[in-house]
Amino acid sequence: MRILGIDPGIRNTGWGVVDIAGTKLTHVANGVITPNPKLPDADRLRDIADGVSAVIAAHNPVAAAIEEIFVAKSAASALKLGMARGVAMMVCGQHGLSVREIAARLVKKTVTGTGTADKRQMQDMVARLLNVTAANHDAADALAIAIAAGNDAGHVGGAGVGLSDERGSATASSNLTKAIEAALARDQQQDRNDQ
Repeated sequence: MRILGIDPGIRNTGWGVVDIAGTKLTHVANGVITPNPKLPDADRLRDIADGVSAVIAAHNPVAAAIEEIFVAKSAASALKLGMARGVAMMVCGQHGLSVREIAARLVKKTVTGTGTADKRQMQDMVARLLNVTAANHDAADALAIAIAAGNDAGHVGGAGVGLSDERGSATASSNLTKAIEAALARDQQQDRNDQ
């Protein structure tokens, strides 16, 4: 299953596409949509919409996931974040993609094992799981969102899209655990080969 992860923002909207098949995670592409900060908000939102649409057209995901809204530093920041999220979700809907909203804490816990992981830990684990260096931290976060969404029974683990039962969820969790173990084993083998 191919999943698009989106880390929304009016300044930078990170995106990442992964293929998930059983225990295998494969990086497809990642990047950042960076509207010109000198443009009015309406134009920046148009650039985000165009960018997300281009990513979907280029990589053909079957589902999308986006970070849930969280309390921002200010009301103005929260509003702009909400606008960027809304535009990205709307474009996914226009392309017929279901969109799963996923909490940042759950993304961290799913990918690193702890809900309090910092940016560096997230980037390191995404690099290990996918054997790729993301374009920047926004793209790494988007890849992590796609991985975490893929761990949901509604997307992988043999349960089928839209089905969420305990058996499917356990299978998906087990598959992600196996993928993490395989990535760590690959890194350890590489370290031994480098010595």
